[in-house]
Amino acid sequence: MPATSLDQIVALAKRRGFIFPSSEIYGGLQGVYDYGPLGVELKNNIIADWWRTNVYERDDMEGLDAAILMNRLVWKYSGHEETFNDPLVDCRVCKMRWRADHIHGVCPNCGSRDLTEPRPFNMMFRTQIGPVADSGSFAYLRPETAQGIFVNFANVLTTTARKLPFGIAQVGKAFRNEINPRNFLFRVREFEQMEIEYFVMPGADEEWHQRWLESRLAWWEQIGIPRSRITIYDVPADELAHYSKRTFDLMYDYPNIGVQEIEGIANRTDYDLGSHSKDQDQLNLTARVNRNEDSIARLTYFDQASGRHVVPYVIEPSAGVGRAMLAVLCEGYAEELTKALPADKLAVVGEALQSFLKSVGRSEKISAEARDAILARGEELGQALAERLPEVEQLLAMPGVDQIEVGKKLRGQAQPLIDEHYRTVLRLKPRLAPIKAAVFPLKRNHDQLVATAKEVRRRLQLGGDMRTVYDDTGAIGKLYRRQDEIGTPFCITVDFDTIGQGKDPALAETVTVRDRDTMAQERVPIAELEAYLREKLRA
Repeated sequence: MPATSLDQIVALAKRRGFIFPSSEIYGGLQGVYDYGPLGVELKNNIIADWWRTNVYERDDMEGLDAAILMNRLVWKYSGHEETFNDPLVDCRVCKMRWRADHIHGVCPNCGSRDLTEPRPFNMMFRTQIGPVADSGSFAYLRPETAQGIFVNFANVLTTTARKLPFGIAQVGKAFRNEINPRNFLFRVREFEQMEIEYFVMPGADEEWHQRWLESRLAWWEQIGIPRSRITIYDVPADELAHYSKRTFDLMYDYPNIGVQEIEGIANRTDYDLGSHSKDQDQLNLTARVNRNEDSIARLTYFDQASGRHVVPYVIEPSAGVGRAMLAVLCEGYAEELTKALPADKLAVVGEALQSFLKSVGRSEKISAEARDAILARGEELGQALAERLPEVEQLLAMPGVDQIEVGKKLRGQAQPLIDEHYRTVLRLKPRLAPIKAAVFPLKRNHDQLVATAKEVRRRLQLGGDMRTVYDDTGAIGKLYRRQDEIGTPFCITVDFDTIGQGKDPALAETVTVRDRDTMAQERVPIAELEAYLREKLRA
């Protein structure tokens, strides 16, 4: 079962080094996050899988890495200066700022209807270019990666001699000055996009739009997001972006925040190449574009069959890396009962939970809103305590709980049971896992066991594509739990049989390989270990 609360993912991400709040020691910066040791590995693995699928496994795709800073005219003719605006309102009571089209006239923070009139707010970050600040010496941090592809269309076409249809893929940073960044990685101010602009002949666009929809659904399933968890939203005409003929939004059901977009697949027609071209009146454009008096190029394709220059239509699959990573973490997360709970000890926890909830209900130290939220979460937990006992930790992390003294007693009763009877596991696809294998010596103070374990780790990581770690910081069971929690698919134990000091001489030069998902163990010869793991990691 996937994560039931975003709090579970936020807590795991901080505790295990996936995601940190940026510049946390100075209070952080809203809507900006740093990827920690495990987070950067998972992020890079998602990007690599996307790149391999869309560039290496196709024969109609080229790659690009365009600059973040671009001439301001790019954003003028793309329409961003004019249209990349959100309606901004302020709450006069609590001073919070919101997008007017998201709050329906009521402040989500305090419930007040005393709001300012909406005013346009451009979401692009401006930055100074050169030593002198004047009206012509600024640029924007790009709000998307797509425009770098469009303005390089002629360069790529000339240097690669591609024929239509073909695509250009790019992964890179983008920046949006969000009014109200929220929901962890879902809506942030600095993020990475994985984008494709796929160029087709006019008239072939609808067929290719449908083909790209199926291709993208297949990729999400490939990285662990089942087709059943994705809703296809065919965006209504009155909600389409100004450049779009038709758009499919792929929607994933995130815990707490509900069904939200993880990828958009848009039919952008000839809007973009037409917008950045000169001599537009000679190009037979179907899209409405602003007259361009600054471009020095015609972004067209010469069609030998018809003997004429055409402006290709564009299909754009575009996904955010952070949203993809958040979906993968949510889908892979599980808290599992590994052995039956003693009924008497579970009853004691249940009594402590009810005592805690009574204290919350009587408390005057916390706000009514916080009290209601704690009570609702606690009562829901109490109805299925055996299955959801690990969620006690999320309950006790809720705002206001630190004012309830008996919360400490509840934690003291629940934590030993959680530690002994449950495990948290990330069932990541093996090729996405930050760490592919972890190697342990059965005893950390035995020189030969330690040396052998370190040599096994060295051999596995020697190829450069199988991230492997050595760990001897606890008992084997505790080490298993730690690796389960970060999604490591295989744990390898070097024991006395491995070094020829066990009861069975036939087990010399073999190790125990434990599977994350089944917890089954298998003896594998060290000489065959790398091949064994590589076969498993292809899943």
